[in-house]
Amino acid sequence: MATLARINVTPVKGTALQHLRGAELGPTGIAGNRRFHLADDRGRLYSGLAHGPLVQVTCEVQNGTLRCRFPGGRVVAGSTDDLGELEQTDFDGRAVPGRSVGGEISEAFSDYVGAHVRLIRTERDGDGPDEMPLTMVSFASVAELGRRGGYDGDLDPLRFRINLELDDAAPFEEDTWDGRRVRIGDAVLRIEGQVPRCAVTTQDPTTGERDWNTLKQIAAFRPLMPTRQVPFGVYATVDQPGAVAVGDAVTPLPL
Repeated sequence: MATLARINVTPVKGTALQHLRGAELGPTGIAGNRRFHLADDRGRLYSGLAHGPLVQVTCEVQNGTLRCRFPGGRVVAGSTDDLGELEQTDFDGRAVPGRSVGGEISEAFSDYVGAHVRLIRTERDGDGPDEMPLTMVSFASVAELGRRGGYDGDLDPLRFRINLELDDAAPFEEDTWDGRRVRIGDAVLRIEGQVPRCAVTTQDPTTGERDWNTLKQIAAFRPLMPTRQVPFGVYATVDQPGAVAVGDAVTPLPL
């Protein structure tokens, strides 16, 4: 039986993932996940596609303060309540309302990426993740990709930046649950189709540098989506909110 092996979140889209022992799953997924993002001067999302080493920045929110630590030791904090006027960020064609965060935190990110960017807090929790609240993949699927692609060593699942990672499942077993309800702990999820992948997955999840062409390797043995995009992992929505924890059984419910 499949089990929940790891829960991954980050308050700032594109930065280092945090690994939770447990979480409450609700209509927006995991509260606070990707609540903040960077926007460029044209109001477009600025993420790991533009600057892979964003994954080396660690961020946390405590008591209304967002604190970000950059490589080299620079630490900058800002109030999550010191916000600008309502604006919109273009998430590849999806308009996401938000407000810029005050203080020097945007300046710190601009210095780090070498471009002028602003840190934005989404107006609504749950708007930061792409398309749907949660994503899921099994370690076995990642291992099978590495095997088929001839990857040297163990392919790190974190390069896919998935929320819920599973152990003790067959390769691509999660794909067979499409349209079904799945219980994890006290929560019940509904699997909502495959996740189209982008070039962020070609980057080492520790350094952010491109090191392996995941998209080419996936496309070599997996059918493309109707949109001609490369699929890996599945989306999920929350049918029944509840607590989940690492080690919980992942059980598909009867049709």
